[in-house]
Amino acid sequence: MDSDDEEQEKNSNDEEIIIIFEAKMSFTLSDEEGTELDKGQGNLQLTEDAVFIIPKFSETLLISYRDIFKIWGDDYRLHIQFKTKEILTIYDLGYKYEDFLRILFKLRNEILIKDLLINESIRKSGIKATVTSTNEGKEIIKNEICELRLLDTGLVIIPEKSEIKRIPYSYISNINSENYELNITCEFGDKYTFSMMGYKYDSVVHTLSDVINELNIELQSTIKELLPKEGPLIIRRVSRLMKEGMAAKKTDIDKISPKIWGELEKRLELAGIKDEYNHLKSISQKSKLCIGFKRGLLGDLTGEYIWFLIPIYDIASKEYGNAFAMEAGTISEEEVVKGKATYFFRMGERDKYSNIKNIDDLHKRANEFIKTINRCMIEINFRREPIYLSDEKINEPRYEKYQFAIEKIPSLRLLRKLFIGRIIHGSEEQWENDVKNLLKFNINSRDDNEKWKKGG
Repeated sequence: MDSDDEEQEKNSNDEEIIIIFEAKMSFTLSDEEGTELDKGQGNLQLTEDAVFIIPKFSETLLISYRDIFKIWGDDYRLHIQFKTKEILTIYDLGYKYEDFLRILFKLRNEILIKDLLINESIRKSGIKATVTSTNEGKEIIKNEICELRLLDTGLVIIPEKSEIKRIPYSYISNINSENYELNITCEFGDKYTFSMMGYKYDSVVHTLSDVINELNIELQSTIKELLPKEGPLIIRRVSRLMKEGMAAKKTDIDKISPKIWGELEKRLELAGIKDEYNHLKSISQKSKLCIGFKRGLLGDLTGEYIWFLIPIYDIASKEYGNAFAMEAGTISEEEVVKGKATYFFRMGERDKYSNIKNIDDLHKRANEFIKTINRCMIEINFRREPIYLSDEKINEPRYEKYQFAIEKIPSLRLLRKLFIGRIIHGSEEQWENDVKNLLKFNINSRDDNEKWKKGG
């Protein structure tokens, strides 16, 4: 065999599709109104990337896991709804039904982990458990077998027969471990009980405690470096306001000590974003300013970083308003890495904003917006690209993972809806001029869905 033939055979082997599950089955394919489009019998195959329906004497149907919007089962029939609304029903699997369901969810959930912006280092994985979850007393999941993974900034629940769930550590308000059960309560009302972990129970509890404590120690150490004159009790109180990714309001920090905010502002110079901050602050509602810290980064930066939210609104102004600016930069005395862009979001619909005549009502709206934007950013793990890419760009094949994330993450859809635009950092004069034009555009445009395309 010559070298060309050997290379061809090698490439052929590299592209070989590995079948993970296979079974005989029957199927029907219907449109969103229930009209039957196809039916038949044949083979079903699951690979790492797709489901293959191979009918007798008919064309194969290939279904990427990213094409699947929803999966549910009843009476040994599995229903798969595509993003395009059609529904595939698979049945006559016999004793292989449960294995099919489990493997299908496992393979799809691995794709979900990649696509739902959960790219973090794994601290502990392969933890088998049963999970029960409730929200406001209503049971959402009951005793479902799952895999539990502990990551750098959150834990991921991977159920056998439903979709994954990520719980950021900053959401956790209480943890209780007793009688071989791990109970987690979140600030927004969700409660989770993990049990049946066997001999791994103790190591799970210890690892979870260690990683949360590690984040807290890192945060307190960062704050102590920024505020070297403050004692440990003050540092701890400030850190409670700034749990991993959470931004604290100036008014809340001032209640701890009125000296702290000024010291934090001085340190923005280390992050290379002080000039941008000072300019935006000059036209802001200063009592609503927010600063936070995050591990892992917004965009291309690395390491620990500081980020701020600046509210820009006023009853009197016709030049700017109805906006929040967001920016981030690393904290390092060795190397200043400039933030690459300033991001702007709309507080709410323009017609409703223009009808508000009382500044106190705008302050209330700003308070709610701060909670919303902070939660949204945490839930997308502070990824910037899926926020600012245009609809046209998002539909390109290379951004397929973002298409899926937009469909599955309500917080990302909301951020894209509220996003006005981003201003790339160039010269100081260019940046300030672009900010001025964007804010004028935002206050005067009548179309809430129109976005500033600068740098997008």
